[in-house]
Amino acid sequence: MNINQAMQDAFNEQIAAEFWSSHLYLSMGLYFRKEGWNGFANWMFKQAEEEKEHAMDMANYVINRGGEVTIGEIKAVETKWDGPKEVFEATLKHEQAVTEMVNKLADVADEQKDRASQNFIAKYIDEQVEEEKNCHNILLLFKQMPHHTIAHIDRKLGERA
Repeated sequence: MNINQAMQDAFNEQIAAEFWSSHLYLSMGLYFRKEGWNGFANWMFKQAEEEKEHAMDMANYVINRGGEVTIGEIKAVETKWDGPKEVFEATLKHEQAVTEMVNKLADVADEQKDRASQNFIAKYIDEQVEEEKNCHNILLLFKQMPHHTIAHIDRKLGERA
């Protein structure tokens, strides 16, 4: 069964958002690299790759359903922050916005009674729960540890494979 126009449009919007997210995390990673926080940079570079993989997964899904992928303009992302904690606060806020976008994508699938898309999107709904939890946990580390142990958090996040 081919994907309908409403579902295709919703996926194309989400694909662009995933690429934008990838750029945002790449920018955050570069910021950390410049500041000498290589563990934080590693975590963000992995996150950037993950977001790009989401975009490609969704694009392949649309194509496999007979649809057309159109990638719109990807707007510029932030490049400056006031330290690691501020970056992760921005990351949590961003992940919360992504959760809303994925939920809206699921709403379109529900409205269109597109069971295949509902099933496909379910994994992203589950993943967003995990993404927000990870950000909360990182921010919790910042609250629990004095400033001089940020290097410990940096090393810990550098372990992300």
